[in-house]
Amino acid sequence: MNTFLLYKNHDFNPQQKLPWNEKAITQDLELNTLFDAMSSGDEFLFEVAKKVILSGMDNSLDTIKYRQNILKDCHKNSSIIRAIYAIAVEGVESQKKNWYGIFTKYPSSVLSGSTGMMQTFVDILKKLKSMADEHSEKFASEGFIRFFEMLKKELGDEYFLDIENHLNELIFKEGKLISAELGKGNKGINYVLRKLQDKKPSWLQRLFPPKSSVYTFYIHPRDESGARALSDLNNEGINLVANAVAQSNDHILSFFSLLRAELGFYVGCLNLQELLTQMGELYSFPLPAPSYERQHTFKGLYDVCLALSMQQKITGNDLNAGNKDLVIITGANQGGKSTFLRSIGLSQLMMQSGMFVPAASYSANTCSALFTHFKREEDTTMKSGKFDEELSRMSNIADHVAVNSILLFNESFAATNEREGSEIARQIVYALLEKHIKVFFVTHLYDLANSYYEKKMDNAIFLRAEREADTTRTFKVTEGKPLQTSYGVDLYNRIFEKESAF
Repeated sequence: MNTFLLYKNHDFNPQQKLPWNEKAITQDLELNTLFDAMSSGDEFLFEVAKKVILSGMDNSLDTIKYRQNILKDCHKNSSIIRAIYAIAVEGVESQKKNWYGIFTKYPSSVLSGSTGMMQTFVDILKKLKSMADEHSEKFASEGFIRFFEMLKKELGDEYFLDIENHLNELIFKEGKLISAELGKGNKGINYVLRKLQDKKPSWLQRLFPPKSSVYTFYIHPRDESGARALSDLNNEGINLVANAVAQSNDHILSFFSLLRAELGFYVGCLNLQELLTQMGELYSFPLPAPSYERQHTFKGLYDVCLALSMQQKITGNDLNAGNKDLVIITGANQGGKSTFLRSIGLSQLMMQSGMFVPAASYSANTCSALFTHFKREEDTTMKSGKFDEELSRMSNIADHVAVNSILLFNESFAATNEREGSEIARQIVYALLEKHIKVFFVTHLYDLANSYYEKKMDNAIFLRAEREADTTRTFKVTEGKPLQTSYGVDLYNRIFEKESAF
């Protein structure tokens, strides 16, 4: 049985490798805050959210829309989804409560434990089938329609009746019928467990039973060697059956494990949705565009991780960057530039994983990969300076960057003087644009920003963090020409005014 709730044609692989730069992305975009919100303290949900979101850049447009429709179904039927998820968790956890002898060499122990485990699985599968029968008509997405149809087809009454009959037979109330052949040295080989005849003797046969054509051996209760020999014969005979039942258990367990993982992603989305709703924050389903297009248009986009950390509404931003490859953001210190940049990266990851995004409306092209190059603290090991470390990270990105990627720069190459930093950044950006890579660049390097502004490039747009005349930061980022100042004096005055107040 397949779930197909994350992909149309194949199952989710929980063991898949994460992107090589997942640590940098997680740090720069503060993704652990997002994963924590989605998990609600559940370590398993945390890992599922992390793997699905960080591997989302590989998803096609069809996969994104496929997941969006499933998630819309989840929003409409959240209590049902949580109930189905609880059934999947029960199926996985039941293995811990029902040990079925997988670590023993004795087939009799394997069979005894496996039949008990199978009975537990049957009871849980019946709950799942009941959910499908009762609620399937409430779902409209392709993924859930196919999922419920699979449950109804695979888990029919005949299926459960078959399993019950087999389990009853494996109790061996009438004993076991085992055939064998003689091999070299008259050693028994090819042991096979046979099905007992179902024919019941007539009353006449019971009164006058036919003469037995078999020999019967009785083992003395104190004959330990004989008992061991009989036990060995029994284990040889039931070995194939024991393995078959154990493998069937593994198959059902893998189904529950996969259902738990794939449905766990949507449960995480529901957890996040509830938190945002409680804070009064907006969210919407994005309109993804093909990677070869250049689309980035939104209203009210905010940094979801900042909102979750502060537990309050965050100022959103609007942008219309259609047909733009380069977005340069300048403006006042602590004016919201880095927050804006994080919102760009977070929304891209959330969109491509099939989630809603933190905005009133949002449309963007998909990207083949996402890279971040944010400023770092000084190397505490003193093996290299801050500028060398920046160049080293940029070199690693250059080794992995591909056409139609998106690269987010935050105060990059500012560890050297403005002239050198601007020239290095300029050359790197030129190379990236030539390779059709979308670039968002937050910078205080006026030489860099103004040099691009003066070129009046059709594929570039310039944004600036707002600052009121009284030095107030609105935390809004709007279209505007780069300025030669970042108003660092505002921060200086604010700090020293506070100190003088003491």
